[in-house]
Amino acid sequence: MKTVFNIVLAICAIALAYVCYGSIMGPIEFDNVRKAREKEVIARLIDIRKAQVEWRQLHEGKYTADFDSLIEFVKTAKLPFVMKEGSLTDAQLEAGMTEKKAMRLIEKAKKTGNWKEVEKEGLMNFKRDTMWVAVLDTIYPKGFNPDSMKYVPFSDGKVFEMVTRSDTTKSGAPLNLFQAQTPYESYIGDLNKQQIINLKDVQTKLGKYCGLRVGDIEQPNNNAGNWE
Repeated sequence: MKTVFNIVLAICAIALAYVCYGSIMGPIEFDNVRKAREKEVIARLIDIRKAQVEWRQLHEGKYTADFDSLIEFVKTAKLPFVMKEGSLTDAQLEAGMTEKKAMRLIEKAKKTGNWKEVEKEGLMNFKRDTMWVAVLDTIYPKGFNPDSMKYVPFSDGKVFEMVTRSDTTKSGAPLNLFQAQTPYESYIGDLNKQQIINLKDVQTKLGKYCGLRVGDIEQPNNNAGNWE
């Protein structure tokens, strides 16, 4: 009888130790996996932000809410890149010379063949040539796949939510904003449900979005991510 009691006691002790271990290590393991996955989700959101910033340059300051258009833009668009040679001296700047004025004088000389004014202003070594470079080769590493940009890692094919807003400020200035996000459920939904509930509870009490987000359509934030 005593032997049976000791065996039962040992089993209970092992079970209690296992429960204690789980209560301590469970949250730690959850956080480790969450952080590892968030690292990849954040990288994808940064890719989206890069594309939106370049899109805006060529679309009158506006963003796009359409992933297919943004992906096609990354694949095919070219950006202006100005090759600069020479610079304006302090004396030239004080005399009212600007880069635009300098280029106007140079362009005029090219058309007329008369370089006297350019020589007079000391601009013979001043050059500004515009080259057009592919977006894909400029802002992304070699081998980047634009088609993957809209998909949330670890989500089994879920797509990021992306919206834009075009408005005006109180002063009448144009206001263009974008936002891309994905909730916790999309990339850690297969992990411990109670840990997800706890995480969301903390974020909600702090007034924060329950997931990862870049940009904000409610207020300008310089396209920052909520992890920054």
